[in-house]
Amino acid sequence: MASTRTQVVPPSFCSPCSKPQPKNDIFLNFRGEDTRDNFIDHLYYALKEKGFIIFKDDKELVPGNPISTKLLDAIEKSRMAVIILSKNYAYSTWCLEELVKIVEGIKGGLKVLPIFYHVDPCHVRHQKETFAMAFDEHEKRLHENPEKVQMWRTALREVANLSGKTLMKEVEMLMSHPKPKRVQSMRNQTFKRNWPEAEFIRTIVDWIFSELKDKRSIVYEDSFVRIASRVEEMNSCLDMNLNEVRFIGICGKSGMGKTTLARVVFDMIYNQFEACSFLENVKEVSEAHGLETLQEQLLCDISKGALRVRDVTRGIQVIRNILRDKKVLIVADDVSEKRHLEALVGKSWFGPRSRIIVTTEDERLLKSYEIQTVCKVDGLNNDEAQRLFSHKAHCENDFVDLGNNFVTYAQGNPLLLKVLGSYLCKRTKEEWESAWNQIKAIPKENILEKLQIAYNGLEDLEKKLFLDIACFFKGEDQNRVADILESVCYSDNNKRKLIDKSLITIVEGKFCMHHLIQQMGWKIVYGESMDLGRCSRLWHYTDVLDVLKNNIGTERIEGMMLNMTPNEEHEELNVEPFSKMNKLRLLKICNLHLPRLINLSNELRLLEWHEYPLKSLPNCFQLPELVELIMHRSCIKELPREFSHLYKLKLIDVSDSQNLCGTPNFSGMPNIERLIFQGCTGLHALHPSVGGLKRLILLNLKDCKCLENLPHEINLKSLKVLILSGCSKLKKFPKIGRNMKSMLELYLDRTAVEELPSSIKHLTGLTLLNLQDCKNLSSFPSVICSLISLEILILSGCKGQPPKARYLLGPISTLSSICATLTLPYTCLIDRQPEPEPISLLLPESFSGLSSLVSLDLSGCNLLDGALPDDLSYLFSLTSLNLRNNNFTCLPYSISQLLNLKLLFLDHCSKLQSLPYLLLSTQFVSAQGCTSLENYSNQVVVWTSDAADSLLLIAMAWLMMMKEKLLMFLC
Repeated sequence: MASTRTQVVPPSFCSPCSKPQPKNDIFLNFRGEDTRDNFIDHLYYALKEKGFIIFKDDKELVPGNPISTKLLDAIEKSRMAVIILSKNYAYSTWCLEELVKIVEGIKGGLKVLPIFYHVDPCHVRHQKETFAMAFDEHEKRLHENPEKVQMWRTALREVANLSGKTLMKEVEMLMSHPKPKRVQSMRNQTFKRNWPEAEFIRTIVDWIFSELKDKRSIVYEDSFVRIASRVEEMNSCLDMNLNEVRFIGICGKSGMGKTTLARVVFDMIYNQFEACSFLENVKEVSEAHGLETLQEQLLCDISKGALRVRDVTRGIQVIRNILRDKKVLIVADDVSEKRHLEALVGKSWFGPRSRIIVTTEDERLLKSYEIQTVCKVDGLNNDEAQRLFSHKAHCENDFVDLGNNFVTYAQGNPLLLKVLGSYLCKRTKEEWESAWNQIKAIPKENILEKLQIAYNGLEDLEKKLFLDIACFFKGEDQNRVADILESVCYSDNNKRKLIDKSLITIVEGKFCMHHLIQQMGWKIVYGESMDLGRCSRLWHYTDVLDVLKNNIGTERIEGMMLNMTPNEEHEELNVEPFSKMNKLRLLKICNLHLPRLINLSNELRLLEWHEYPLKSLPNCFQLPELVELIMHRSCIKELPREFSHLYKLKLIDVSDSQNLCGTPNFSGMPNIERLIFQGCTGLHALHPSVGGLKRLILLNLKDCKCLENLPHEINLKSLKVLILSGCSKLKKFPKIGRNMKSMLELYLDRTAVEELPSSIKHLTGLTLLNLQDCKNLSSFPSVICSLISLEILILSGCKGQPPKARYLLGPISTLSSICATLTLPYTCLIDRQPEPEPISLLLPESFSGLSSLVSLDLSGCNLLDGALPDDLSYLFSLTSLNLRNNNFTCLPYSISQLLNLKLLFLDHCSKLQSLPYLLLSTQFVSAQGCTSLENYSNQVVVWTSDAADSLLLIAMAWLMMMKEKLLMFLC
C-alpha cells in the first residue's frame, strides 16, 4: 500500500500577501473643477519629473454614480495620498468617499499630506464657510443616511488635524519695528505667506521626495525578504560614530542581492555626507568604456560639474585633490580587479568619517586591498525563498508542490526566484508544469538559461524592447530615450510588462537591469547566428570592428554601438558594410575614424556619433525616420543644406563642434523639440527658420562666442528654456513675441547685452533670469519688474558702466529718476586723471511686481550706501539674498521687511560696519571677510529659532568650519 504524507504549507507561500503591495507612489485626491487645469496639473508633472508613479483620475465622475472600485483600489495600493482641499472640495461626494478610504489607510501605514489650497485649515477642521454650506446640502439630500455625512465630517476633521501645507492668497501681516525686541515679539504671532504657486509646488515635491526617497529602494525591493536584517548588519559595519575613514566590502555570488543592499544603504545615509556617488557596474562599464568614464562620473557626482578625464593617471590626481578632506560616501559596485579600486577609491584620498562601500564576488580582492570589514551576502533559506517566490508568483493552494520544486531548484538565489515567480504569475497549472519540465532539464549551474524562460514568455515587441535595453539603453534615462522607443512602436505597456516580469527596473528614472539578466540578453543575440554580421545587435567593440574590417554587415543588423578610446590604434575600416545594413535603427559610435561615409539606413532612429571625424555629412543625408541626431565634438563645418523631410526629428545636439559655422534650414524638421549648439565656438549665425519651430522646447547656444546676432524677433510658443550664457559678442537681445508664455528660464550671463527690450514683459511665465557678469548693463532693467512669475534673479557681477566721455565737468546727475545714487568724481582736470571710483549698478526705488521672487543675487555689483531700495516689502516671497562683495557700510532697515528671508550672504563686504536687524525666521547669515565689522574674527553668524527660544550663535572660525564641512543648525 502506498504511503501517504501530509504536505505542510507555509501560510505565506500558499496565498498572496494579505497587504496589497504598493503600485503607485502617490494618489491625488482633488476636486477637479477647482484645480484640474492649473495647480493639480503642475503638481502632477512636477512629481512625475521626480520619477514618482502617480494615480490621478482624469475623468469627471457623473453625479449619482457610486465611486469606482478602481479608485478605492488605487488608494489601497498607494504609498502616499496627497489631498488638495480647495474651496469647493466638500461639495464632491466622491472626494469625501475617497477621503474616508484614505483615513482608513492611515492605520495601515498610508502616508497622508493635506494641502490647504486657498482655504483656512480651521475652516476645514470645523466645517465653516464653503465647507459648512456643502454639508448643509449633504444633510438635506441624505437626511435618511446621517451616518454617512457624519463619517465625512469625521474624516475631514482628522485630515485637517494632520501637518500639511497651506497656500493663501493674501499676506495677513507685514510688520517692521526699529527695535530688535519688538521684532522678537513677532514670534508669537500668526503669519500667512503669499507663496508663489511654483515655489509652493516645489516645497511640496521636495517634502514628498524626502519622505518617500529614503524608503523607495526598500519598497521597490520589498520582496527581498531578508533586506532588513542585512541593512542592520551593514549599519553595524558602517559604524557612523567612528571618526575614521572606513572601507566596507559586500561579498557574495552573482544574483544574491549585493547591489540591492548597497543601494538601500546608500539611499538611507547619503544625506549625512558632503558628497556621494554610486558607481554601478564597475566591471562592465570599465570594459566597455574605460575607467576614465567612471572617473568622470565620480568627479561629476562629487564636484557637481562635468570634467573630462583623458587618462586614468590624470584622473587619479584630480579625484585625489578634490576629495581631500571631504566627508564622502562612495559605492563601487561589482568590482573585479584591484586596479578598479586604485583608480576610483584610493586608500588615502578621503576626509574623516568617509565611508566607501565595495561590492564584489571575489573576497580575495577585498583582502588584497586590506578591506577588513566585510558583509557576506548568502542565499535565502527555504522559508525566505518560499516567501519571495510566493510574493512574485501569487500561487494557488494546489500549486504548492510545483512551487516547492521551483524554490528548491533556485537554491536560494533571489534573482532567479523573482524572475521565475514573475514569469509564472497568473499562469495556469498546465503552464506551471510545462515550465517545470523545461527548467529541470537545465543544469543547475546554468543560471542564464534558467532566466531565459522569462524571456521566452514575452510577446515579440516586448522581446525586441528587452534586447534594445540590454544592448544599448541600460543606465539611460527613460524619458530621454522615450521618443526613440516610441518610434519603433514600443508602448508603456511593453515596458510595464518587462517590469512586471522582473526583467528590468526603473531606478531614479533610469533603465536598470541585473547584469546576469543583461548577459542573458546578450547570449540570446549571440545565439541568433554564428555569423556576427547576421546578429541583430552589435555592442562589443571587437565584434563591430570585425564586421567593419571584413565587410560582413547584413540587413539583419538593427543596432550597433562602438566606443573606441581616443588613444586606441586600429586599422583603416571599411565603410561599405553600412550600405548593407538597411534595417539599422540605432547607431552609437565614439572615436571611429573613417575616410568617408556613405548612405545610412532609412530606418535609422538614433544617430549618435561622438568625435565624428569628417567635415561634413553626405549631401544625400536623408533619414526620414530619424528621431535624434547627437554629434558631440564633431569636425563638421556645416550641416547639409539638403537637411529636409526630417519630420520625426526631435533633437539635434552638436555640442562642442568647434568648426561648425552655421545651422541648417530648419523648415524641413517642424517637430524639433531640442536644439543644442553648446560650445560651438565658431557658430556665427542662427538660421532665421528657427522662428518657425512651434514645438521647440530648448534652445541651447551656451558659449557660442562668435554668435553676434539672433533673429530680430523670437515668438516660439513652446520654448521653455533659452540658454545664451557665454555668447560674449551678443550685444542685442531680440524682441519677444506675445506667444512666449511658456518660457521658464532665460540665461544671458556673460553676454555683451546692454539692455533688455520692453517686450520681455511678454514672458509672463518666466521663473529664472540669469544676468550674471553682464558687464555692459548700466542699470537694473526696470522691465524685469513686470515679470510676475520670476522666482530667481541673478545679477551677480553686473557693476554698471562708466560714462562714455573721457573727462567730466561738473556734478554727475543720476541716470534715471527711479534709480539709486551713482557716485562719480565731481571734476576731472584736463592735466590729470584721478583714480576712477567704483561704478555701482543702479537699482530701482522698489521691486514692485516681483512678489514671486524667491532668490535674488546682487553679489559683486559694487553696491554703495543707498543703492538698495528703502522699500523691500514687495519681495515678500524672498528666501535667499546674496549681497557678497559689495561696498556699502550699512544695510537699510528695509531688510527686516523680508518676512520669509532664510539666507543672507554678506561675505567680503569689506566696508560693512554693522549687521541689520533681522526677523527670527532668518536662519543663516554669512559674513566672512567683513573686516570692518566690530569685533570681526572671520566668522559666520547663524540665527536659528524655534517655538521655545531663539539663539544667536557665533560659529567657530571659518577655516575650522571649512575643515569640518558641517554647519550645526540648532532647532
